[in-house]
Amino acid sequence: MQNTASGPDAPLDVTPLLDDPYAAYAALREAGPVHRITGADGSPAWLVTRYDDVRSALADPRLSLDRRHAGPGGYRGFALPPALDANLLNMDPPDHARVRRLVVKAFTPGRVETLRAPVRRVADDLLDAMAERGRADLIADYAGPLPITVICDLLGIPQCDRRDFLAWSDALLTPDPSRPEGMKQAIGAMLEFYTGLIAAKRAEPGDDLLSDLIAVRDDAPAADGSDRLTEDELTSLAFLILFAGYENTVHLIGNAVLALLDHPDILRQLQQNPAELPAAVEEFLRYDGPGPLAIRRFPTQDLEIGGVRIPAGDSVLLSIASANRDPARFPAPDVLDRGRDLSGHLAMGHGIHYCLGAPLARMEAVIALEALLGRFPALRLDVPRGELRHRRTLRSRGLISLPVAWETASEQVFEA
Repeated sequence: MQNTASGPDAPLDVTPLLDDPYAAYAALREAGPVHRITGADGSPAWLVTRYDDVRSALADPRLSLDRRHAGPGGYRGFALPPALDANLLNMDPPDHARVRRLVVKAFTPGRVETLRAPVRRVADDLLDAMAERGRADLIADYAGPLPITVICDLLGIPQCDRRDFLAWSDALLTPDPSRPEGMKQAIGAMLEFYTGLIAAKRAEPGDDLLSDLIAVRDDAPAADGSDRLTEDELTSLAFLILFAGYENTVHLIGNAVLALLDHPDILRQLQQNPAELPAAVEEFLRYDGPGPLAIRRFPTQDLEIGGVRIPAGDSVLLSIASANRDPARFPAPDVLDRGRDLSGHLAMGHGIHYCLGAPLARMEAVIALEALLGRFPALRLDVPRGELRHRRTLRSRGLISLPVAWETASEQVFEA
């Protein structure tokens, strides 16, 4: 891959970033700090690859998340209706600070700690259902159902609606090229679902986060309006919490398990010392995190990143995956090393847009791994390593499936 940041060449082909992303990012970092690529929506974008530049840009107020700052003929992105689009991923201060302040209490370490026992019960129940089969697709049977159950419980979403949500999420995350209408249908179904759910919670509030957010929306606001959500913001928050809470955590758990299966010595060490799992999860996040790119940004004025001039309104993509494998910040970055200094990894972001659900995602991953490794000490991959496939998208880094196997209790008794 060549550096086209300062020349008139066509944007780089992103296929290598889909086929072998870490090797491709290494080549890009070596070639230059900023590159012109074609984004996921087909429009040109600037890709920033080196740690120092990515970290600085994440906290740069001149890089806006508000799509109103996108230049003409550039970024197109998801075509979401306003009721799903008024979320934190599209907001700058002061709206960002106002909305984030209203929901952040749901994800404080103290509040998350109260969910520890319920999350462990969900993990154990899922493992119970798998145990005697001796094999499973760890994504479909465990890494996926765990976070969706936790987030749905947090929001108060009925059990009967959760399977539909998974289908809608898949339609948005990995659109079927043979069904171009599938994404539009999924978006319409999600909007109808959230609108109906909010109406039901208004009529009969529950002990859940969504009912709390509805109360924030409906109660009399402060004199300056600082404690009020719009109706679109309310619906969009519910959409973002459920969608992001599922997508990021399922990929974090799946990628972590694959990393352990690729490193059986580390797997054994963590089975013997589960107290070390929280630190290990930080290395899993750095090594193969669920979010390769930060949410796109738009310069509000002409600026320079890594010595490259970027015009106002252009799309800027900050590569978290590349920054976390930058040898200038993390020596021997392609090695899974639980003993390294992990301060400053960017898997959960940096600055005012740091991931709101980070404490919950970390806690879910630790519990999911502790329960899994404790239950199945002889866990192994059930297909040749080369048959595993990741989702072909720049948006997320996750496995389509992860077939695993283990000895069942009856097999152990028979062998004895």
